[in-house]
Amino acid sequence: MKKLLLFIFLIISYTTNAQRTDTRLQQQITELIKGFHGDIGMYVYDLKHHTTVAVNADTIFPAASIVKISILIGIMNKIQHGELNYHQGLLYTDSLYYSEGDDMLSAFKDSSTIELSKVMMLMLTISDNCASLWLQGLAGGGLRINTLLDSMGYTYTRVNSRTPGRETNRSIYGWGQTTPREIATIMQNIVDGKIISKESSDRMLRLLGRQYWDEEALSQIPAGVFVADKNGAVDESRNEVVYVNCKKNPYIFSIFTKNNADTSWNPNNEAWALTRKLSALLWQYFNR
Repeated sequence: MKKLLLFIFLIISYTTNAQRTDTRLQQQITELIKGFHGDIGMYVYDLKHHTTVAVNADTIFPAASIVKISILIGIMNKIQHGELNYHQGLLYTDSLYYSEGDDMLSAFKDSSTIELSKVMMLMLTISDNCASLWLQGLAGGGLRINTLLDSMGYTYTRVNSRTPGRETNRSIYGWGQTTPREIATIMQNIVDGKIISKESSDRMLRLLGRQYWDEEALSQIPAGVFVADKNGAVDESRNEVVYVNCKKNPYIFSIFTKNNADTSWNPNNEAWALTRKLSALLWQYFNR
C-alpha cells in the first residue's frame, strides 16, 4: 500500500512540475512571426508557472556574439579552480589585435595592462571581439570550452572559430552555435545558481546585466527592471537571449533568426523589429 501511495505521489508531483505549453501565448507568438522572411526559432520559459512556448527551439542557429556566454563559462571555470584570478592584471600586446569591427580593446597600445575583470566586461557589455578572442584563449581554447559544455549536459552549444575539428561547423554557423531552448536553459541555470557554483553564477548574472546594446529586446522592458541579456548579429542572423526579473512573473526568452532576407544594419531591420515586438508582447503578457 505504501509503495502504491508513493507511486501516486510521484505521478502527481511529475504532472504538477512538468513543463507545459502555454497554448494561449503560443498562438499569439505564432501570429506575430507570420510572414517573417527567414528562418526563425524561439523559446519562452515562464519561471513562475513553468510553462513554455517553443518554435523550432531545438534547431541549431548561428550564435553570433551569444557565443560569448560559452566563453564566459570557460573563464569562470578557470577562476573557480584558481587558474585565473578575476582581478589579475593582463598584458595586452599587438599580437592580440583584431581588425574587424570597432573594438575598444584593439585601440590599446602595445604592452598596456588591463584587469581580467575589465576584459570580461568589454566582451559582454559592448561585445568587444578582440576581448572575446583573448578570453577564449585564456579559457583554454574552443576545445576546452566545448568539453566543459558537454560535461554540463549541453549538446548543441559550441565554439567553432579557432577550434580544431570544428571547421565544417564554422563554415555553416560561424564563431559559435546553439539552439533557442539550450541557450535559454543555460541562462536559466545561471539564474538558478547551477553553472559551476552559486558564486560563479551570481557573478555571471551581474556581468550579463550590464548591456550597452539595449535598443532591441531591452528597449521594450522598463528601465527599472533587472534584466540579463546577450545578443548577437551578423548579416543574415540576429539573435538575443534575455532573463527578465519582473516581480509579478519572471521569464526567460530567446529569439534566433538565420537566412534573413533583410541583411541591413538600420534600426528597422526586419529581425530586430520582430525582436522588439516579441519583447513587448511578452512584457505585456507576463504583467497582465
